[in-house]
Amino acid sequence: MSEAALSEREGKVLEAVIRAYVETAEPAGSRHIARRCGLGVSAATVRNTMADLEEKGYLYHPHTSAGRIPTDRAYRFYVDSLMPTPRLSGPEQRRLRRELGEAESTGPLARLLRQTAQALGLLTGELGLASVPRLDDATLQRLELISLSAEKVLVVLHLSGGVVRTVYVDVRTTVPPEALPPVTAILNERLAGRTLREIRETLPERLREPTPPIDASAGELLNVFLQSADELFETREITGDVVHLGPASVLAAQPEFASESRLKSLIELTENRDLLAGVLAKRVNTSVPTSITIGAEHQLPELTAFTLVTSEYRAGKLTGVLGVIGPTRMPYARVTAIVESASALLSRLLSDDAPAR
Repeated sequence: MSEAALSEREGKVLEAVIRAYVETAEPAGSRHIARRCGLGVSAATVRNTMADLEEKGYLYHPHTSAGRIPTDRAYRFYVDSLMPTPRLSGPEQRRLRRELGEAESTGPLARLLRQTAQALGLLTGELGLASVPRLDDATLQRLELISLSAEKVLVVLHLSGGVVRTVYVDVRTTVPPEALPPVTAILNERLAGRTLREIRETLPERLREPTPPIDASAGELLNVFLQSADELFETREITGDVVHLGPASVLAAQPEFASESRLKSLIELTENRDLLAGVLAKRVNTSVPTSITIGAEHQLPELTAFTLVTSEYRAGKLTGVLGVIGPTRMPYARVTAIVESASALLSRLLSDDAPAR
């Protein structure tokens, strides 16, 4: 269906219907809207206008009610043409900073992202989420080797943007603890300051360069890195949880999930991290910093009952996404303002000028 133009009256009536439905979760009737929209026209005129909006695909009429409900098309028109500029008040900004826990900015990135997802859920009443930055372009600042057993070594990678990741390395022969310091020194000398992508592509050449005299055990461990560069520095292997979620119980309290089937669909969605990770990955480094996808616009059956509002955040040169997912009945302006403000705050906390994490 092509986009149908709306008159000024239709726009005002549509906005009033959306606001009423978002507030009450009940179909809006013409008498209530006539009082609400302040057009100075009768309920009959509003009823006719609502009928026109239904014919154009902006409202639908549940058979059990005399009122009408906005469609995905209505919400899209509202977001694109009617929604006021998203803006948080001073008290809301202070609450966001308090919930996000600015004092915890010196902790690991994963903990800060979990806090952010939880804060977004509490503030919006939707399901908060935050994705880990894509790490291909993360710069290795330094690495550490820690002996876990005679044949297992833990590699700790300290990356740009405050990201710390660990990789387990199995070695075929016994590696004594004294073999780790010289190998650590060589790896840091050859790899620090380069991105993970560069390391994967050039590590064999870098490690084949002449090295200081080392014993056989250290040489064996260095050879493990030489043979396993693709696996050890593959971002899929070191990312861990790529999506952090807030409490689903906040969203489950909304009327849309009162039925057992709808609640089941919500639970299944929260368990499908791969689906959410794939959706969020497509929103990184786009031309639109804030994205709002409504209902059937997702083109994924698991998401057609939901709206997803996301905004990018930056951790140095890395980029991730945070936002909320909830039913299409959503206070779009307020949710967007919270998501954008959280993105700006998180980016400041993760800036290069912030304390090391």
